[in-house]
Amino acid sequence: MIAIVDYGVGNLFSLKSSLAAIGATATVTADPATIRAADRVILPGVGAFGDAAEKLQKSGLGEVVVEVAKSGKPILGICLGMQMLFEKSFEYGEHKGLSLIKGEIRPIADVIPKNLKIPHIGWNALHFGANKHPLFKYLDEGECVYFVHSYYGANCKESVIATAEYGAELTAAVADGNVMGCQFHPEKSGNAGLAILRAFCEMEGTVC
Repeated sequence: MIAIVDYGVGNLFSLKSSLAAIGATATVTADPATIRAADRVILPGVGAFGDAAEKLQKSGLGEVVVEVAKSGKPILGICLGMQMLFEKSFEYGEHKGLSLIKGEIRPIADVIPKNLKIPHIGWNALHFGANKHPLFKYLDEGECVYFVHSYYGANCKESVIATAEYGAELTAAVADGNVMGCQFHPEKSGNAGLAILRAFCEMEGTVC
């Protein structure tokens, strides 16, 4: 069973519907016991980092996610959920993350050409580099996924498993062992997104 963490941010039910489409059993939950008992955990999220971090802290679910991550179970952060995995964010101030991925979240405005629109919204190709991560085993180089974001993972080179081009090379996905994150939305990315979710559902324990 997959636990989709409900901490008050994110379109949780479209994600649950996408998982159902590939035959996966998932539950949207804010119950710590259910999250701990799950085989895999997904941390979704949309909106501002500071607000989401506060909700995770007040609910106690941030500690639960860290606990499950340390147990070796596969965890996937999506969009803001991926950003929450980092050490900190500089979105409207400085905010502490879950510190499961080394690095920080910074504005894409710092690195992309001034003529490009922010937020970055649309379909962009994924680039995997020499060693494709198991999360993308069903995808070919250059397949497109759907992004909506104004901030990106920075200073995290050792954890980057995919990039996308938007006037600059931006972090599209990260991984450190069993902890993974996608800046894009698999649940809004058609067949490519379903393929990523399928690969995640097949993962067992710590991923190297």
